[in-house]
Amino acid sequence: MPLRVIFMGTPDFSVPTLRAIAEAGHEIAAVYTQPPRAAGRRGLELTPSPVQREAERLGLEVRTPTSLKGVAEQAAFAALQADVAVVVAYGLLLPKAILDAPRLGCLNGHASLLPRWRGAAPIQRAIMAGDAETGMMVMKMEEGLDTGPVAMVEKVAIAPDMTAGELHDRLMVQGASLMVEALAQLGINCLTFTPQATEGVTYARKIDKSETRVDWTRPSGEVHNHIRGLSPFPGAWCEVEIGGRTERLKLLRSTLSDGVGESGGILDDRLTVACGSGAVRLVEVQRAGGKPAAAQEFLRGAKIEKGTKLT
Repeated sequence: MPLRVIFMGTPDFSVPTLRAIAEAGHEIAAVYTQPPRAAGRRGLELTPSPVQREAERLGLEVRTPTSLKGVAEQAAFAALQADVAVVVAYGLLLPKAILDAPRLGCLNGHASLLPRWRGAAPIQRAIMAGDAETGMMVMKMEEGLDTGPVAMVEKVAIAPDMTAGELHDRLMVQGASLMVEALAQLGINCLTFTPQATEGVTYARKIDKSETRVDWTRPSGEVHNHIRGLSPFPGAWCEVEIGGRTERLKLLRSTLSDGVGESGGILDDRLTVACGSGAVRLVEVQRAGGKPAAAQEFLRGAKIEKGTKLT
């Protein structure tokens, strides 16, 4: 049974779910997304979010409030008389009045196996912690941070060299199909919810720039997880001397390797780098102002010798 839906989301991750809900034949009363942000080299151009662009392509009404705390904004939301709101990486706090407005409540598509990794950066944090699996969940929203009961789960294995970008792309597709399935069950009153476990709660705090620099004194497994967990954005990085100049080098891909040496020291001509214990081989890097490059391509232009130290 088709439902009247309010969709709330902002980044690329949200777009497949919006598209899938529309294709499934549900009526989308309005799309809420973050306001256009300054972009461009000088920051003078206002760029709409990926969700806004997709909503406009679909001919849907778009709303971009900066807050949902005001009485007028809450009344406008309630006036849509939605059956359900679907929230996927929206980015604004939903007050109780918003959560209570849709007849059947608000469903959230969350990229972790709750209660592990509640919060803003579950994909990156799962990889950085070395988790072997994660998944998508559809949950009913409450006032707490990702605390609501769960309706549907789809698990995903995290391969040893998988980056956050690759996991993001896989989960956003699975999340779309999972949410459509949840809405189908909700429409026939068959969607059931199970409270989250009270044990195993962890929080995926937002990635801070201060934690992106690689610490080569850490064990190789932690360094590898750090690199792939921050790839492609915001990107783990280090500094290296090239041609007498110190440059920042963004590290996009790595793999565990054998080797022993001083932490941060390059061990061979394949960009194998010693860590506090073990080593990692850098597979893909990016110089400041340059494009991503395979390690061998980078070395042809950079001429970095064995024994050079990354800091």
